[in-house]
Amino acid sequence: MLAEILGRATRMPVVDAKDGERVEAEHVYVLPPGAILTIRGARLHLRRTGRSDRERAPIDVFFNALAEDQGEHAIGIVLSGGGHDGTVGIKAIKENGGLTIAQGSNVSRPRFAEMPSSAVAAGFVDLELPVEEIPGRIIAYVRNWGAFDPEKPGDALAKIYGLLRSRTGHDFSDYKERTFQRRIQRRMQVVQTTKLDEYAERLQKDPDEVHSLFRDLLIGVTDFFRDVTAFQALETLVIPKLFEGRGADDEVRVWVAGCSTGEEAYSIAILLREQAERLVAPPKVQVFATDIDEAAMGVARAARYPANLVKEVSPERLTRFFVNEAGMYQVVKELRDMCIFSTHSVIRDPPFSRLDLISCRNLLIYLKPTLQAQIIPLFHYSLRSGGYLFLGGSENLSRYGELFVTLDRKSRIFRRRDLASRPPLPLRQFLPTSRRGTAGMEESQGGSARTCCAGSLRRSSSVLPPLT
Repeated sequence: MLAEILGRATRMPVVDAKDGERVEAEHVYVLPPGAILTIRGARLHLRRTGRSDRERAPIDVFFNALAEDQGEHAIGIVLSGGGHDGTVGIKAIKENGGLTIAQGSNVSRPRFAEMPSSAVAAGFVDLELPVEEIPGRIIAYVRNWGAFDPEKPGDALAKIYGLLRSRTGHDFSDYKERTFQRRIQRRMQVVQTTKLDEYAERLQKDPDEVHSLFRDLLIGVTDFFRDVTAFQALETLVIPKLFEGRGADDEVRVWVAGCSTGEEAYSIAILLREQAERLVAPPKVQVFATDIDEAAMGVARAARYPANLVKEVSPERLTRFFVNEAGMYQVVKELRDMCIFSTHSVIRDPPFSRLDLISCRNLLIYLKPTLQAQIIPLFHYSLRSGGYLFLGGSENLSRYGELFVTLDRKSRIFRRRDLASRPPLPLRQFLPTSRRGTAGMEESQGGSARTCCAGSLRRSSSVLPPLT
């Protein structure tokens, strides 16, 4: 009776959603009981559920479909409700450039605050507003679409760089300007500011907005086995080599840098697990997955993903490594136990060492050459003799032929060259610190893995790389 009840409060038509129905303006569509709702091509699609088909996250499922279908034009709102449904879906909308809102305020809380509070705590909400203010903000947002275009950044952009550096401890000056300005423009649209210098002044006065911009700069897009051909090459050319000549007393160590919400780390863990299962006495396998975004780490550790993110996973792997919860897929425990997730900056924190494989995909493309020139030698340092580096499709090491040999140019797979003498590492600006680093992370997992980190080194100020 929900459609009938809601219909008493509005002049708009309120109807139960129907399969194949095109979405019309000024209409309200209600999820009917016993169904899962998605959207494709601006048409609603329903799948009926049986008694044994328990749908645990219908809002996550729909929000993910909405984000994929509508991109930056999607708007997701999490209202009063119990549980955590909506949090993963809000993330998808945010990643695709849409607007995200949660019901709430500092004065009055929703009657059932768990759902909106979960979305806010995850860091994926643009605006937290009392429900009475939400319609006006949506209308203003849509009416001013495209009006925010900082053409001449000048001093205002330099001021924003400085504010981020002083307030967050991270320097974005080596972040590619086009991407940086696009993320600023999005925040300007959210807060309804049309001039860049006005936005810089707002950042000066509003620490919360600095944090919101910082979070937007971290948002990335990833899914399982992204770029299938490259992962097939990794599976064929690299994974078997990691296990050659190793037994139960040995260890295979992998680092996934800039892992975002964990999809890439689990994809590589699947390949490693499948190879280990072919051996009589396989070595221990450990995947260290790191990022500077703690909210993303929370999603990675929870390891629950909507169906559209596992579309490149084969049916056999879905059955073997995931538990299907009617629209959401939970990574099995044995795979989760292989992966250690921790916040870590590629530049600021001490590097790992004795690694067999480093995967750092679609991170370097956001960074200027000066910063890339610091990261690549660190990767060379971190790898064992003959270790492998796996980059994104638009990244290459053409300037670093003395450090790496190309194994598969198309798939961006490289092997470490063994040098008579190591190149100088860019460690001049690292300082001793008692800050929790990678060694502490590994010790917290049982102490069996050790990290050689070139001492207790840390760079006093550094660029914070974006997520993959």
